[in-house]
Amino acid sequence: MKLTDLDIIVTAPPAPGWGGRYWILVKITTDTGIIGWGECYASTVGPDAMKAVLRDVFDRYFLGENPENIERLFRRTYSSGFTQRPDLTVMGAFSGLEIACWDILGKDRDRPVYALLGGLMNERLRAYTYLYPLPHHNISEFWTSPELAAESAVAMVEKGYTAIKFDPAGPYTMRGGHMPAMSDISISVAFCAAIREAVGDKADLLFGTHGQFNTAGAIRLGQALEPFAPLWYEEPCPPDNIEDMARVARQVRIPVSTGERMCTKSEFATVLRAGAAEILQPALGRAGGIWEMKKVAAMAECFNAQMAPHLYAGPVEWAANIHLAASIPNLLMIETIETNFHDALISSTLTVEDGFVTPPTAPGLGIEVDEDLARAHPYEGHGLHLQMQDAPCDYANGNSFEGGSPPKT
Repeated sequence: MKLTDLDIIVTAPPAPGWGGRYWILVKITTDTGIIGWGECYASTVGPDAMKAVLRDVFDRYFLGENPENIERLFRRTYSSGFTQRPDLTVMGAFSGLEIACWDILGKDRDRPVYALLGGLMNERLRAYTYLYPLPHHNISEFWTSPELAAESAVAMVEKGYTAIKFDPAGPYTMRGGHMPAMSDISISVAFCAAIREAVGDKADLLFGTHGQFNTAGAIRLGQALEPFAPLWYEEPCPPDNIEDMARVARQVRIPVSTGERMCTKSEFATVLRAGAAEILQPALGRAGGIWEMKKVAAMAECFNAQMAPHLYAGPVEWAANIHLAASIPNLLMIETIETNFHDALISSTLTVEDGFVTPPTAPGLGIEVDEDLARAHPYEGHGLHLQMQDAPCDYANGNSFEGGSPPKT
């Protein structure tokens, strides 16, 4: 069996755009007629440029290769251009292609992907969700309202979720780590207090940040949140400041999590060695694919750390997360996004029920991609999947980060 053809579909989720501005889906065909689907979560360049990278990586390393040779494909791509070091864009392209290879292998053997990764370890996968506005909420008010967030939290607990994530401490700025405004600390405390009062001990609180604080600021904010016992404090420092993140982990009594912007076992090993995080959050469409993150999970076991695969993309990456999660012993939980478009794009083949996901038994990734639907929503904007703001933290008027819901640009 050989890989013969690559097709790339860039689809844009309808407003409000939960999951980013666009999702890059890859479709690989073999000489035996099997089709495999993957998703590329690379967002450092625009989709047209990413298409060119995907095509180059496929033509250079995957075309004509047996999809069984995952390790060889990884080493070829990882070593591109005499580098042998993590490259976020190239490894993002590889990740989407690698996921598609696993889908092909499962279909060829009539087995789900997790059966090829050591078999089924977890029969039910604990899921978590971000807090999003309810239908009757004012979307622009939601991101700075502890009361509305608490209402959303109660609704998610009623659906069965036992963990909920929120990130009221923006902004995410291209200027790097900053000291949070006192108003950002106050609103973060208010969110934790309102949500904890609303859900009691029925759900863990997952406090999201995205590397926007300097070390002292992250410690200051984290210590203010300690009375509410969040399960994790997500990426409090920029992801290239591992030693500084370790300083935060030593001084804040909340487990630190990180990983959505990292790739390959090399970067995750640095986190584990430094004691910078207890919870790793790889995005499989960026981090190096399923097999590379299986290795990371094994390393994490040695450090008594847990895995919580990240999702801010489409349902094909989610499917890859599910198969990894089903096969590892040190799973904490998986992220999910429930929208009609996510569901329809894979023809409802994966679902969250009572806050848990049951791994599929169908071959490959176990999904049925609605290719016509994906093509019917092309991305026609100019923005990246997610973008940092240029403006610095506003210490006078407060800040608001609209939950990853980007304007259509």
